[in-house]
Amino acid sequence: MVDKINELSRTLVHYSLRLQKDEKVLIKTESIETKPLIKSLIKEITNAGAVPMVRYTDLDTEDLLMERTSNERIQLLKVQNEFDVDHFDAFIGIHYIENDYNGIRIPSDTRRKVGEALEKSNDIRINDRRWVLLNYPSPTAAHKAGMPTEEFFHFSFDVMTVDYQQMLRLIEPLKNLMEKTDRVRIVSPNTDLTFSIKGMPAIPCCGEFNIPDGEIYTAPIKTSVNGTITYNTPCPYHGNVYTGVSLTFKDGKIVQATCNEDNEALNHIFDTDDGARYIGEFALGFNPKILEPMGDILYDEKILGSIHFTPGRAYENANNGNTSSIHWDMVLIQREEYGGGEIYFDETLVRKDGKFVLPELEPLNFK
Repeated sequence: MVDKINELSRTLVHYSLRLQKDEKVLIKTESIETKPLIKSLIKEITNAGAVPMVRYTDLDTEDLLMERTSNERIQLLKVQNEFDVDHFDAFIGIHYIENDYNGIRIPSDTRRKVGEALEKSNDIRINDRRWVLLNYPSPTAAHKAGMPTEEFFHFSFDVMTVDYQQMLRLIEPLKNLMEKTDRVRIVSPNTDLTFSIKGMPAIPCCGEFNIPDGEIYTAPIKTSVNGTITYNTPCPYHGNVYTGVSLTFKDGKIVQATCNEDNEALNHIFDTDDGARYIGEFALGFNPKILEPMGDILYDEKILGSIHFTPGRAYENANNGNTSSIHWDMVLIQREEYGGGEIYFDETLVRKDGKFVLPELEPLNFK
């Protein structure tokens, strides 16, 4: 496992962040359990001549602080976030899942106010700084994945250290095709959805930001989405998990949202702001080692043969004009064992039952 941890550190420092001498990097983590990776990163960063700083927090303490956050504390958070983007060249975020219900008591109004206060500095960090985010394996994450803890640790480091350089080469034909495409149609059980991506850039994600990685994303023209999509994986959001989520669109807007649990709570999320009922991202996932959902979006959105279709904020580098305080990735797996499905670009079948059918795209099936 030490070798895998060191391999991941090398990937983060030299491939994802491309750290140079004297650059400053802030490592933020949520648990002392991540210390083996932290220590490995410190060695790799300093060997590269860069300057690491580490900030530990604790989820239970942070949740209590957020539950009791005042307007004055929000202003301090704003100042701290602005300091960070002004003084650091790169950021490494290491999450550690202890309990899916962490954060469930934080008032939605507090989340909104904090999001608004940090929006400008977060935009700078995301769009103008280098950053990478990962989930360190935990027993809770292993339980969600249905694996013994030791097996999940090995699985997790395997999927985080796939050959991203090869993936980037293989994705180029798909990027070119998407950027020539106007109309997209997605068909699956209880799903028939159409929209346009005409003129939108397609952004490959191959280990530069999220770890594990393996997707390509764009955004639909904001008012072009029509039809229904039904997701077949869990959709976690701020301590709650929604299953069987089905969204119906008219001229880009979610006009009906249902799930297997609490429709009122689900719709309350989509009423957060005007942009929450419009889509900010459409992406295809293809990490060859991630096959099953586990309720962890950093993994689930990269599932081989999946798509995610995301209500909320669009990314700046694939910007359809939609702004929102939410960005909720929801995943539909189209492999045959999950009910199958097709994706069409301008009426041409591109992927069937999770497998690309065009010869130039078949290497992305990772047979």
